[in-house]
Amino acid sequence: MSGRPRTTSFAESCKPVPQPSAFGSMKVSRDKDGSKVTTVVATPGQGPDRPQEVSYTDTKVIGNGSFGVVYQAKLCDSGELVAIKKVLQDKRFKVRLRHSSLLGLLTEYNTLELKAFHKNSSDSLIKVFFCTSVLCSVPLFLFFSVTLYMYQLFRSLAYIHSFGICHRDIKPQNLLLDPDTAVLKLCDFGSAKQLVRGEPNVSYICSRYYRAPELIFGATDYTSSIDVWSAGCVLAELLLGQPIFPGDSGVDQLVEIIKVLGTPTREQIREMNPNYTEFKFPQIKAHPWTKVSKQVFRPRTPPEAIALCSRLLEYTPTARLTPLEACAHSFFDELRDPNVKLPNGREKPSLFNFTTQELSSNPSLASILIPAHARNQAAASTPTNASATSGQPLFQTLFLLIFIFWM
Repeated sequence: MSGRPRTTSFAESCKPVPQPSAFGSMKVSRDKDGSKVTTVVATPGQGPDRPQEVSYTDTKVIGNGSFGVVYQAKLCDSGELVAIKKVLQDKRFKVRLRHSSLLGLLTEYNTLELKAFHKNSSDSLIKVFFCTSVLCSVPLFLFFSVTLYMYQLFRSLAYIHSFGICHRDIKPQNLLLDPDTAVLKLCDFGSAKQLVRGEPNVSYICSRYYRAPELIFGATDYTSSIDVWSAGCVLAELLLGQPIFPGDSGVDQLVEIIKVLGTPTREQIREMNPNYTEFKFPQIKAHPWTKVSKQVFRPRTPPEAIALCSRLLEYTPTARLTPLEACAHSFFDELRDPNVKLPNGREKPSLFNFTTQELSSNPSLASILIPAHARNQAAASTPTNASATSGQPLFQTLFLLIFIFWM
């Protein structure tokens, strides 16, 4: 794990554990106020593999999902709030084991930084810790907030997709927000995978409401565009205040999609899954998105938002925008205005410090993605400062610890 930037605050706030044999231990005690304190031995996700003691308290459930339960807790030494995710470790699948290795690669740009991991021989759970000042899923927002958070989601997707990594479970519950700074972080890489062309993938993946149609059609050679479909569902949900495709089953999910997009053509089905041979669907005409907007979305929904939805929620995977193209969409033009600030009066998060890695899929978009005022600010920076900035994570307030428990 050498070579990746080290987060010193973790090492400073945790006590070194000299005996490797203690690795895997867990103990429960009480603090001076009588509150329950849990202490585990974890190895930092970055830097030397030296076990460290981590103690947390004030644990409470804040969410449930198909992959586990999420708790909120507080680190005893630093007072940081954390989210602890417990996930059942099914030994039949490798997907959980990829979680730590992928996050070791993704250390910046609206993705959570791998903080540490812990193994225990007495349980079969993975625990994931996310540190942030505020933990919540995405509620219904004002249009500006929708714009700001969706932009950061697409930027995070552009970043992970540049490494060939597909998240495969984009949904509001996997977006962590700090409402004070307006920072969004993409979390829960338990289903993520580095897709390799020609290598089959499971089609039963992604939470149902956000599942791309090619997955419903059983495709195993899909691409990262399934994340784009899911992001389109998240955008539509923020505009609607409820899921746009609330299916009760896989088949019903397809029915909900057909109600909006119409019946897919044979060519569209072949594009989603060339091996699919059943074409018995009720013939429903596709509605123009201008008509869909009046039937589905709230009044005064910006036309640019509807236009963006229409470019994301496409049957044909290759017809969908890429995350980088989505960031360049006119829906996000307001964010590129240097005079626009957050509703609370604060400055916007850093949105335009794109790296060569992020722009690698389409460098020609740089002129749109990096507005003139951002280019001028970068040019005005000293070479030393510019170098230091380009090598640092965008947002360093969120961290991740992964605890893996084995039978």
